Amino acid sequence: MVRFLAFLVFALALGVSGAARADFAIRDGVLVERDGSPFIMRGINVPHAWLSQHTDQSLADIAATGANTVRIVLSSGARWRRSEPSEVAHLVALAKRHRMIVVLEVHDTTGFGADERAVHLGAVLAYWAELRDVLQGEEDYVLINIGNEPFAGRSTPAMWIEAHRTAIAALRAMGFRHTIVIDGADYGQDASGTMRDHARDLFDGDPLRNVLFSVHMYQVYGRGETIEAYLDAFRDARLPLIVGEFGMDHQGEPVDEEAIFRLSNERGIGYLGWSWSGNSQRVADLDIVRNFDAERLSPWGERLINGAGGIRETSRPAHVYAQPRGFWPRVRGWFTR
Repeated sequence: MVRFLAFLVFALALGVSGAARADFAIRDGVLVERDGSPFIMRGINVPHAWLSQHTDQSLADIAATGANTVRIVLSSGARWRRSEPSEVAHLVALAKRHRMIVVLEVHDTTGFGADERAVHLGAVLAYWAELRDVLQGEEDYVLINIGNEPFAGRSTPAMWIEAHRTAIAALRAMGFRHTIVIDGADYGQDASGTMRDHARDLFDGDPLRNVLFSVHMYQVYGRGETIEAYLDAFRDARLPLIVGEFGMDHQGEPVDEEAIFRLSNERGIGYLGWSWSGNSQRVADLDIVRNFDAERLSPWGERLINGAGGIRETSRPAHVYAQPRGFWPRVRGWFTR
């Protein structure tokens, strides 16, 4: 018996020191942490790729709002200054210091099919491969949003489906075990219902079944019934969904943000407001704070952070930050998963 127990501990130690386990997972349509607790994102997008000089302070200021998640804009170098692997490692470490979960997204794909500057989703896979070494072991802190709003305009549903199917397979072949986040078609708003109608195929096609879907709610979602119908479709399919971007209006057109707050809280759906600061004049109303000054909340920032159903009221920290790290917690995890 003693020899058996010694062998068991040795075998478990080998498993812990081997390939990283994905601590975030999808269970019955819900994003859960390693202990099985549902994790509901309450967070903010950060424009790192364009305004990196502000990011360190921004993460501290966002953490002070009570946000439990940050979605960080990266660039592969195809359209903007490249976010180097060492830089990404720093951002992850800093977010962890502030006890926030990180969603990393590559923005160069935005609007492929409508914007000639955008690159195909497949073009950023080499960049993810370069990030593999700094992200392995961070599976319970980092989610991988393959590419931001990667299809629009002349793109077809078949293009969206095949590109994501291929990208998921490629990331798994590279050894990534993280939860993968996928943005909707049509600049993320999924006006065509492409993601809604084909999410099940992509989810079931992932060997880990660890895919989280992200809709960006702007002017397509100006009515509460449209929002409710979209959320209903994912609930009925028992598939996981977050609102990865949203605001009070977009390019002068209204968004029913009150319905987003109400329904997200009723259904336990994560949301991430766009964005901390630095938006162009055309969409300056989406700045959460003015000129990166945490003391100067915009009307949108006041609503998102301090309003009913907003971040301060509903955000809860990830359980992983309350759990000790090391060998024995990992061993216990083998018996509870």
